Amino acid sequence: MFSKILIANRGEIAVRIIRACKEMGISTVAVYSEADADALHVSLADESFCIGPAAAAKSYLNGRAVVTAALLSGSEAIHPGYGLLSEDAAFAELCVENGIEFIGPSPATIRVMGDKNEARAAMRKADVPVIPGSPIVETAGEALEHARKIGYPLLLKARSGGGGKGIRRIDSDDELSRNFALVSAEAKNNFGDGVLYMEKFLFPVKHIEMQLIADAHGAVVCLGERECSVQRKNQKMIEESPSVQISDKTRQKMTAICQKAAKACKYLGLGTIEFLLDKDGNFYFMEMNTRLQVEHPVTEFVTGVDLVKWQIRVAAGLPLGFSQKDARLSGHSIECRVNAEDPENGFRPSCGKISFLHIPGAPGVRFDSAMYCGYSVPPFYDSMVGKLIVHAENRESALRKMNAALCELAIEGITTNVHCQLALLNEKAFVDGSYTTDFVENALKKDKTKKGD
Repeated sequence: MFSKILIANRGEIAVRIIRACKEMGISTVAVYSEADADALHVSLADESFCIGPAAAAKSYLNGRAVVTAALLSGSEAIHPGYGLLSEDAAFAELCVENGIEFIGPSPATIRVMGDKNEARAAMRKADVPVIPGSPIVETAGEALEHARKIGYPLLLKARSGGGGKGIRRIDSDDELSRNFALVSAEAKNNFGDGVLYMEKFLFPVKHIEMQLIADAHGAVVCLGERECSVQRKNQKMIEESPSVQISDKTRQKMTAICQKAAKACKYLGLGTIEFLLDKDGNFYFMEMNTRLQVEHPVTEFVTGVDLVKWQIRVAAGLPLGFSQKDARLSGHSIECRVNAEDPENGFRPSCGKISFLHIPGAPGVRFDSAMYCGYSVPPFYDSMVGKLIVHAENRESALRKMNAALCELAIEGITTNVHCQLALLNEKAFVDGSYTTDFVENALKKDKTKKGD
Protein backbone atom coordinates (compact mmCIF):
# COMPACT_ATOMS: atom_id res chain seq x y z
CA MET A 1 0.00 0.00 0.00
CA PHE A 2 1.12 3.57 -0.67
CA SER A 3 2.42 5.59 2.26
CA LYS A 4 2.06 9.01 0.60
CA ILE A 5 -0.26 10.24 -2.18
CA LEU A 6 -0.34 13.59 -3.96
CA ILE A 7 -3.82 14.83 -4.91
CA ALA A 8 -3.67 16.59 -8.28
CA ASN A 9 -6.93 18.47 -7.88
CA ARG A 10 -8.79 21.10 -5.88
CA GLY A 11 -12.18 21.77 -4.29
CA GLU A 12 -14.53 19.16 -2.91
CA ILE A 13 -12.95 16.21 -4.68
CA ALA A 14 -9.50 16.99 -3.26
CA VAL A 15 -11.07 17.12 0.22
CA ARG A 16 -12.90 13.84 -0.43
CA ILE A 17 -9.69 12.05 -1.44
CA ILE A 18 -7.74 13.47 1.51
CA ARG A 19 -10.38 12.17 3.91
CA ALA A 20 -10.21 8.69 2.39
CA CYS A 21 -6.40 8.70 2.64
CA LYS A 22 -6.50 9.78 6.28
CA GLU A 23 -8.83 6.89 7.09
CA MET A 24 -6.40 4.53 5.36
CA GLY A 25 -3.37 5.90 7.21
CA ILE A 26 -1.87 7.43 4.06
CA SER A 27 -0.06 10.80 4.15
CA THR A 28 -1.36 13.39 1.70
CA VAL A 29 0.18 16.15 -0.39
CA ALA A 30 -1.90 18.99 -1.83
CA VAL A 31 -1.08 21.19 -4.79
CA TYR A 32 -2.70 24.59 -5.20
CA SER A 33 -2.74 27.73 -7.30
CA GLU A 34 -2.10 31.20 -5.92
CA ALA A 35 -5.88 31.76 -5.93
CA ASP A 36 -6.37 28.68 -3.73
CA ALA A 37 -3.86 29.49 -0.99
CA ASP A 38 -6.70 29.55 1.57
CA ALA A 39 -8.53 26.53 0.16
CA LEU A 40 -9.69 23.78 2.51
CA HIS A 41 -7.78 20.99 0.78
CA VAL A 42 -4.53 22.88 1.40
CA SER A 43 -5.04 23.02 5.15
CA LEU A 44 -6.29 19.42 5.42
CA ALA A 45 -3.31 17.85 3.62
CA ASP A 46 -0.11 16.93 5.47
CA GLU A 47 1.98 18.91 2.96
CA SER A 48 1.18 21.41 0.24
CA PHE A 49 2.92 22.97 -2.78
CA CYS A 50 1.97 26.07 -4.76
CA ILE A 51 2.31 25.14 -8.43
CA GLY A 52 1.42 28.34 -10.24
CA PRO A 53 -0.90 31.34 -10.71
CA ALA A 54 -4.71 31.31 -10.67
CA ALA A 55 -5.29 30.19 -14.25
CA ALA A 56 -5.75 26.41 -14.35
CA ALA A 57 -3.64 26.17 -17.51
CA LYS A 58 -0.67 27.54 -15.55
CA SER A 59 -1.25 25.55 -12.35
CA TYR A 60 -3.60 22.56 -12.08
CA LEU A 61 -3.14 21.63 -15.75
CA ASN A 62 0.65 21.98 -15.58
CA GLY A 63 1.54 18.30 -15.43
CA ARG A 64 5.27 18.87 -15.01
CA ALA A 65 4.70 21.14 -12.01
CA VAL A 66 2.44 18.51 -10.43
CA VAL A 67 4.97 15.71 -10.98
CA THR A 68 7.78 17.93 -9.64
CA ALA A 69 5.76 18.46 -6.44
CA ALA A 70 5.24 14.70 -6.18
CA LEU A 71 8.98 14.04 -6.54
CA LEU A 72 9.96 16.74 -4.05
CA SER A 73 7.49 15.41 -1.49
CA GLY A 74 8.41 11.76 -1.99
CA SER A 75 4.88 10.82 -3.06
CA GLU A 76 4.55 7.29 -4.40
CA ALA A 77 1.30 7.91 -6.27
CA ILE A 78 -0.84 10.68 -7.71
CA HIS A 79 -4.64 10.71 -7.47
CA PRO A 80 -6.04 12.97 -10.22
CA GLY A 81 -9.66 13.14 -8.99
CA TYR A 82 -11.98 14.14 -11.84
CA GLY A 83 -11.57 16.81 -14.52
CA LEU A 84 -8.25 18.61 -14.93
CA LEU A 85 -5.54 15.96 -15.62
CA SER A 86 -7.63 12.90 -14.71
CA GLU A 87 -8.06 11.73 -18.32
CA ASP A 88 -4.82 13.09 -19.75
CA ALA A 89 -2.84 10.17 -21.15
CA ALA A 90 0.32 12.29 -21.51
CA PHE A 91 0.17 13.17 -17.81
CA ALA A 92 -0.33 9.50 -16.86
CA GLU A 93 2.73 8.67 -18.97
CA LEU A 94 4.72 11.42 -17.27
CA CYS A 95 3.88 9.87 -13.90
CA VAL A 96 5.04 6.43 -15.08
CA GLU A 97 8.26 7.86 -16.54
CA ASN A 98 9.09 9.35 -13.14
CA GLY A 99 8.35 6.21 -11.18
CA ILE A 100 5.09 7.53 -9.73
CA GLU A 101 1.92 5.42 -9.74
CA PHE A 102 -0.98 7.07 -11.56
CA ILE A 103 -4.18 6.11 -9.74
CA GLY A 104 -6.21 5.20 -12.77
CA PRO A 105 -6.01 3.01 -15.87
CA SER A 106 -2.94 2.77 -18.07
CA PRO A 107 -1.99 5.65 -20.39
CA ALA A 108 -2.83 3.43 -23.37
CA THR A 109 -6.34 2.76 -22.07
CA ILE A 110 -6.91 6.44 -21.30
CA ARG A 111 -5.77 7.37 -24.79
CA VAL A 112 -8.09 4.89 -26.53
CA MET A 113 -11.16 5.59 -24.37
CA GLY A 114 -10.50 9.35 -24.32
CA ASP A 115 -10.64 9.45 -28.10
CA LYS A 116 -14.38 9.01 -28.57
CA ASN A 117 -13.93 7.76 -32.12
CA GLU A 118 -11.44 5.08 -31.04
CA ALA A 119 -13.61 4.23 -28.04
CA ARG A 120 -16.60 3.61 -30.30
CA ALA A 121 -14.48 1.33 -32.48
CA ALA A 122 -13.21 -0.56 -29.43
CA MET A 123 -16.75 -1.05 -28.13
CA ARG A 124 -17.99 -2.30 -31.51
CA LYS A 125 -15.15 -4.83 -31.48
CA ALA A 126 -16.33 -5.99 -28.03
CA ASP A 127 -19.94 -6.34 -29.37
CA VAL A 128 -21.21 -3.41 -27.31
CA PRO A 129 -24.17 -1.61 -28.98
CA VAL A 130 -22.99 1.81 -30.22
CA ILE A 131 -24.98 4.87 -31.37
CA PRO A 132 -24.96 5.10 -35.20
CA GLY A 133 -22.49 7.73 -36.34
CA SER A 134 -19.51 8.68 -38.46
CA PRO A 135 -15.75 8.24 -38.28
CA ILE A 136 -13.57 11.34 -37.88
CA VAL A 137 -14.67 14.16 -40.22
CA GLU A 138 -11.93 16.60 -41.19
CA THR A 139 -13.89 19.11 -43.28
CA ALA A 140 -17.42 20.48 -43.43
CA GLY A 141 -17.81 18.87 -46.86
CA GLU A 142 -16.84 15.45 -45.54
CA ALA A 143 -19.22 15.95 -42.61
CA LEU A 144 -22.10 16.72 -45.00
CA GLU A 145 -21.55 13.45 -46.87
CA HIS A 146 -21.76 11.41 -43.67
CA ALA A 147 -24.64 13.48 -42.26
CA ARG A 148 -26.85 12.61 -45.22
CA LYS A 149 -26.23 8.91 -44.54
CA ILE A 150 -26.83 9.18 -40.78
CA GLY A 151 -29.85 11.47 -41.09
CA TYR A 152 -30.83 14.55 -39.08
CA PRO A 153 -30.99 15.45 -36.29
CA LEU A 154 -27.46 14.56 -35.26
CA LEU A 155 -24.77 15.65 -32.83
CA LEU A 156 -21.50 17.17 -33.98
CA LYS A 157 -19.02 16.21 -31.26
CA ALA A 158 -15.39 16.70 -30.26
CA ARG A 159 -13.49 13.43 -30.11
CA SER A 160 -11.70 14.63 -26.94
CA GLY A 161 -12.76 16.14 -23.64
CA GLY A 162 -16.17 16.22 -22.00
CA GLY A 163 -18.23 18.32 -19.61
CA GLY A 164 -20.75 19.22 -22.32
CA LYS A 165 -18.27 21.29 -24.36
CA GLY A 166 -17.63 20.73 -28.05
CA ILE A 167 -21.11 19.33 -28.72
CA ARG A 168 -23.79 20.85 -30.96
CA ARG A 169 -27.15 19.54 -32.17
CA ILE A 170 -27.46 19.83 -35.94
CA ASP A 171 -30.80 19.72 -37.78
CA SER A 172 -29.87 20.53 -41.39
CA ASP A 173 -27.11 20.80 -43.98
CA ASP A 174 -27.09 24.56 -43.50
CA GLU A 175 -26.64 24.25 -39.70
CA LEU A 176 -23.81 21.77 -40.20
CA SER A 177 -21.99 24.09 -42.62
CA ARG A 178 -22.37 27.06 -40.26
CA ASN A 179 -21.37 25.21 -37.09
CA PHE A 180 -18.54 22.93 -38.18
CA ALA A 181 -15.73 25.48 -37.76
CA LEU A 182 -17.30 26.88 -34.56
CA VAL A 183 -17.49 23.49 -32.80
CA SER A 184 -13.98 22.60 -33.96
CA ALA A 185 -12.65 25.88 -32.53
CA GLU A 186 -14.51 25.32 -29.24
CA ALA A 187 -13.00 21.84 -28.97
CA LYS A 188 -9.54 23.17 -29.80
CA ASN A 189 -9.80 25.90 -27.16
CA ASN A 190 -11.05 23.56 -24.42
CA PHE A 191 -9.21 20.33 -25.13
CA GLY A 192 -6.35 21.26 -27.45
CA ASP A 193 -7.91 19.03 -30.10
CA GLY A 194 -10.33 20.31 -32.73
CA VAL A 195 -11.07 16.95 -34.38
CA LEU A 196 -14.79 16.11 -34.71
CA TYR A 197 -17.12 13.20 -35.44
CA MET A 198 -20.92 12.82 -35.57
CA GLU A 199 -23.58 10.71 -33.89
CA LYS A 200 -27.27 10.22 -34.58
CA PHE A 201 -29.26 12.35 -32.12
CA LEU A 202 -31.52 9.91 -30.30
CA PHE A 203 -34.60 11.23 -28.46
CA PRO A 204 -36.44 10.92 -26.20
CA VAL A 205 -33.76 9.06 -24.23
CA LYS A 206 -32.45 8.57 -20.74
CA HIS A 207 -28.78 9.01 -19.86
CA ILE A 208 -27.74 5.94 -17.90
CA GLU A 209 -24.22 5.24 -16.68
CA MET A 210 -22.79 2.06 -15.18
CA GLN A 211 -20.06 2.18 -12.54
CA LEU A 212 -17.38 -0.50 -12.73
CA ILE A 213 -14.14 -1.28 -10.95
CA ALA A 214 -11.43 -3.68 -12.10
CA ASP A 215 -8.33 -4.97 -10.35
CA ALA A 216 -4.98 -6.16 -11.71
CA HIS A 217 -5.98 -9.79 -11.14
CA GLY A 218 -8.70 -9.94 -13.79
CA ALA A 219 -11.74 -9.22 -11.62
CA VAL A 220 -14.32 -6.74 -12.91
CA VAL A 221 -17.33 -5.76 -10.80
CA CYS A 222 -20.17 -3.55 -12.00
CA LEU A 223 -21.77 -1.54 -9.18
CA GLY A 224 -25.09 -0.70 -10.75
CA GLU A 225 -26.37 2.26 -12.68
CA ARG A 226 -26.83 5.96 -12.12
CA GLU A 227 -29.58 7.95 -13.83
CA CYS A 228 -28.09 11.21 -15.14
CA SER A 229 -30.83 12.56 -17.43
CA VAL A 230 -31.30 15.85 -15.56
CA GLN A 231 -28.92 17.99 -17.58
CA ARG A 232 -28.59 21.58 -18.72
CA LYS A 233 -26.43 22.11 -21.81
CA ASN A 234 -25.07 18.56 -21.41
CA GLN A 235 -23.98 19.30 -17.82
CA LYS A 236 -25.49 17.00 -15.19
CA MET A 237 -27.48 18.60 -12.39
CA ILE A 238 -29.20 15.75 -10.49
CA GLU A 239 -28.23 12.07 -10.40
CA GLU A 240 -29.89 9.10 -8.75
CA SER A 241 -29.46 5.37 -8.26
CA PRO A 242 -31.08 3.06 -9.10
CA SER A 243 -32.93 4.29 -12.18
CA VAL A 244 -36.72 3.95 -12.09
CA GLN A 245 -36.75 2.83 -15.73
CA ILE A 246 -34.14 0.05 -15.54
CA SER A 247 -35.55 -3.43 -15.03
CA ASP A 248 -33.56 -6.19 -13.35
CA LYS A 249 -33.25 -7.90 -16.74
CA THR A 250 -31.86 -4.76 -18.43
CA ARG A 251 -29.52 -4.13 -15.49
CA GLN A 252 -28.12 -7.65 -15.75
CA LYS A 253 -27.64 -7.27 -19.50
CA MET A 254 -25.87 -3.91 -19.10
CA THR A 255 -23.72 -5.35 -16.31
CA ALA A 256 -22.57 -8.25 -18.49
CA ILE A 257 -21.78 -5.91 -21.38
CA CYS A 258 -19.80 -3.54 -19.12
CA GLN A 259 -17.76 -6.42 -17.72
CA LYS A 260 -17.06 -7.67 -21.23
CA ALA A 261 -16.04 -4.20 -22.41
CA ALA A 262 -13.71 -3.66 -19.42
CA LYS A 263 -12.00 -7.00 -19.94
CA ALA A 264 -11.65 -6.34 -23.67
CA CYS A 265 -9.62 -3.17 -22.99
CA LYS A 266 -7.76 -4.69 -20.00
CA TYR A 267 -9.19 -2.03 -17.75
CA LEU A 268 -7.74 -1.23 -14.32
CA GLY A 269 -9.37 0.92 -11.65
CA LEU A 270 -12.63 2.86 -11.59
CA GLY A 271 -14.48 3.54 -14.81
CA THR A 272 -17.94 4.59 -15.95
CA ILE A 273 -19.59 3.53 -19.18
CA GLU A 274 -22.30 5.91 -20.33
CA PHE A 275 -25.32 4.78 -22.34
CA LEU A 276 -28.42 6.26 -23.91
CA LEU A 277 -31.60 4.26 -23.20
CA ASP A 278 -34.54 4.66 -25.58
CA LYS A 279 -38.27 4.21 -24.86
CA ASP A 280 -38.15 0.61 -26.10
CA GLY A 281 -35.44 -0.39 -23.62
CA ASN A 282 -32.62 -0.43 -26.18
CA PHE A 283 -29.34 1.03 -24.95
CA TYR A 284 -26.32 2.35 -26.81
CA PHE A 285 -22.75 3.09 -25.77
CA MET A 286 -22.00 6.80 -25.71
CA GLU A 287 -18.59 7.14 -24.01
CA MET A 288 -16.41 5.89 -21.18
CA ASN A 289 -14.98 8.03 -18.41
CA THR A 290 -11.68 6.60 -17.18
CA ARG A 291 -11.80 8.24 -13.76
CA LEU A 292 -13.78 8.86 -10.61
CA GLN A 293 -17.12 10.53 -11.41
CA VAL A 294 -18.54 13.63 -9.74
CA GLU A 295 -21.65 11.62 -8.89
CA HIS A 296 -19.83 8.65 -7.30
CA PRO A 297 -21.46 9.22 -3.83
CA VAL A 298 -24.85 7.90 -4.96
CA THR A 299 -23.22 4.58 -5.84
CA GLU A 300 -21.40 4.55 -2.51
CA PHE A 301 -24.71 5.03 -0.70
CA VAL A 302 -26.61 2.23 -2.49
CA THR A 303 -23.74 -0.30 -2.49
CA GLY A 304 -21.90 0.53 0.73
CA VAL A 305 -18.62 0.49 -1.24
CA ASP A 306 -16.11 3.32 -0.68
CA LEU A 307 -15.07 3.89 -4.30
CA VAL A 308 -12.14 6.17 -3.52
CA LYS A 309 -10.56 3.71 -1.08
CA TRP A 310 -10.97 0.82 -3.51
CA GLN A 311 -9.61 2.93 -6.34
CA ILE A 312 -6.45 3.44 -4.28
CA ARG A 313 -6.25 -0.22 -3.27
CA VAL A 314 -6.48 -1.62 -6.80
CA ALA A 315 -3.91 0.94 -8.00
CA ALA A 316 -1.59 -0.48 -5.33
CA GLY A 317 -2.10 -3.96 -6.78
CA LEU A 318 -4.52 -5.33 -4.20
CA PRO A 319 -7.36 -7.63 -5.32
CA LEU A 320 -10.97 -6.54 -5.00
CA GLY A 321 -12.45 -7.66 -1.70
CA PHE A 322 -15.87 -8.37 -3.22
CA SER A 323 -17.36 -10.01 -6.32
CA GLN A 324 -20.26 -9.31 -8.66
CA LYS A 325 -22.66 -11.34 -6.51
CA ASP A 326 -21.88 -8.99 -3.59
CA ALA A 327 -22.81 -5.91 -5.64
CA ARG A 328 -26.40 -5.47 -4.50
CA LEU A 329 -28.22 -2.14 -4.57
CA SER A 330 -29.90 -1.18 -1.30
CA GLY A 331 -32.38 1.66 -1.01
CA HIS A 332 -32.31 4.79 -3.16
CA SER A 333 -29.88 7.71 -3.41
CA ILE A 334 -30.15 11.15 -5.04
CA GLU A 335 -27.47 13.80 -5.58
CA CYS A 336 -27.99 17.49 -6.33
CA ARG A 337 -25.04 19.53 -7.57
CA VAL A 338 -24.87 22.89 -5.82
CA ASN A 339 -23.43 25.50 -8.17
CA ALA A 340 -22.41 29.11 -7.56
CA GLU A 341 -24.63 30.51 -10.30
CA ASP A 342 -27.79 32.56 -10.74
CA PRO A 343 -30.62 30.68 -12.51
CA GLU A 344 -32.69 33.87 -12.63
CA ASN A 345 -30.03 35.53 -14.78
CA GLY A 346 -29.11 32.89 -17.32
CA PHE A 347 -27.15 30.80 -14.79
CA ARG A 348 -24.49 33.48 -14.62
CA PRO A 349 -21.57 32.39 -12.36
CA SER A 350 -21.52 33.91 -8.88
CA CYS A 351 -18.38 34.62 -6.87
CA GLY A 352 -17.92 36.07 -3.41
CA LYS A 353 -17.13 35.44 0.23
CA ILE A 354 -19.18 32.88 2.17
CA SER A 355 -20.63 34.91 5.03
CA PHE A 356 -22.86 32.15 6.43
CA LEU A 357 -22.97 28.39 5.87
CA HIS A 358 -25.35 25.86 7.39
CA ILE A 359 -25.07 22.25 6.26
CA PRO A 360 -28.02 19.89 6.87
CA GLY A 361 -27.28 16.79 8.91
CA ALA A 362 -29.27 13.59 9.44
CA PRO A 363 -28.85 9.85 8.85
CA GLY A 364 -28.44 9.34 5.12
CA VAL A 365 -27.52 12.97 4.36
CA ARG A 366 -24.07 13.90 3.02
CA PHE A 367 -22.68 17.21 1.78
CA ASP A 368 -19.38 17.07 -0.10
CA SER A 369 -17.84 20.53 -0.31
CA ALA A 370 -14.70 22.56 0.26
CA MET A 371 -16.62 25.63 1.44
CA TYR A 372 -16.34 27.13 4.91
CA CYS A 373 -17.54 30.37 6.50
CA GLY A 374 -15.15 33.08 5.32
CA TYR A 375 -14.05 31.19 2.19
CA SER A 376 -14.01 33.23 -1.02
CA VAL A 377 -15.29 31.41 -4.10
CA PRO A 378 -12.81 32.28 -6.89
CA PRO A 379 -13.90 33.14 -10.44
CA PHE A 380 -11.31 30.97 -12.16
CA TYR A 381 -12.74 27.46 -11.88
CA ASP A 382 -15.86 25.31 -12.24
CA SER A 383 -18.96 26.75 -10.58
CA MET A 384 -19.80 23.64 -8.55
CA VAL A 385 -19.25 24.37 -4.85
CA GLY A 386 -20.84 21.29 -3.32
CA LYS A 387 -22.86 18.12 -3.75
CA LEU A 388 -25.83 17.28 -1.53
CA ILE A 389 -26.51 13.54 -1.42
CA VAL A 390 -29.25 11.62 0.39
CA HIS A 391 -30.07 7.95 0.89
CA ALA A 392 -33.31 6.34 2.04
CA GLU A 393 -35.08 3.00 1.92
CA ASN A 394 -37.00 3.88 -1.27
CA ARG A 395 -37.26 6.63 -3.89
CA GLU A 396 -40.28 8.36 -2.36
CA SER A 397 -38.48 8.67 0.98
CA ALA A 398 -35.28 9.82 -0.76
CA LEU A 399 -37.20 12.56 -2.57
CA ARG A 400 -38.70 13.81 0.69
CA LYS A 401 -35.29 13.71 2.36
CA MET A 402 -33.66 15.66 -0.47
CA ASN A 403 -36.42 18.29 -0.38
CA ALA A 404 -35.89 18.71 3.36
CA ALA A 405 -32.10 18.85 3.03
CA LEU A 406 -32.17 21.45 0.23
CA CYS A 407 -34.57 23.60 2.25
CA GLU A 408 -32.22 23.43 5.23
CA LEU A 409 -29.01 24.12 3.30
CA ALA A 410 -28.12 27.79 3.76
CA ILE A 411 -25.31 29.53 1.86
CA GLU A 412 -24.96 33.29 2.07
CA GLY A 413 -22.50 35.52 0.22
CA ILE A 414 -23.04 33.92 -3.18
CA THR A 415 -26.04 33.03 -5.34
CA THR A 416 -26.65 29.30 -5.85
CA ASN A 417 -28.94 27.06 -7.87
CA VAL A 418 -30.57 25.48 -4.78
CA HIS A 419 -34.05 26.90 -5.48
CA CYS A 420 -33.81 25.73 -9.09
CA GLN A 421 -32.92 22.22 -7.91
CA LEU A 422 -35.92 22.23 -5.56
CA ALA A 423 -38.22 23.20 -8.41
CA LEU A 424 -36.85 20.46 -10.68
CA LEU A 425 -37.23 17.81 -7.96
CA ASN A 426 -40.93 18.63 -7.69
CA GLU A 427 -41.73 18.61 -11.38
CA LYS A 428 -44.18 15.82 -12.22
CA ALA A 429 -41.82 14.15 -14.71
CA PHE A 430 -39.10 13.89 -12.08
CA VAL A 431 -41.42 12.68 -9.33
CA ASP A 432 -42.79 9.86 -11.50
CA GLY A 433 -39.37 9.08 -13.01
CA SER A 434 -40.44 9.53 -16.64
CA TYR A 435 -38.03 12.43 -17.29
CA THR A 436 -35.58 12.28 -20.22
CA THR A 437 -32.58 14.34 -21.29
CA ASP A 438 -34.77 17.25 -22.47
CA PHE A 439 -36.38 17.54 -19.02
CA VAL A 440 -34.53 20.64 -17.79
CA GLU A 441 -34.94 22.50 -21.08
CA ASN A 442 -38.70 21.87 -21.00
CA ALA A 443 -39.00 22.77 -17.30
CA LEU A 444 -37.15 26.07 -17.80
CA LYS A 445 -39.34 26.96 -20.80
CA LYS A 446 -42.45 26.25 -18.73
CA ASP A 447 -41.12 28.42 -15.91
CA LYS A 448 -40.47 31.32 -18.30
CA THR A 449 -44.00 30.99 -19.68
CA LYS A 450 -45.44 31.14 -16.16
CA LYS A 451 -43.51 34.33 -15.44
CA GLY A 452 -44.56 35.85 -18.74
CA ASP A 453 -41.00 36.22 -20.03
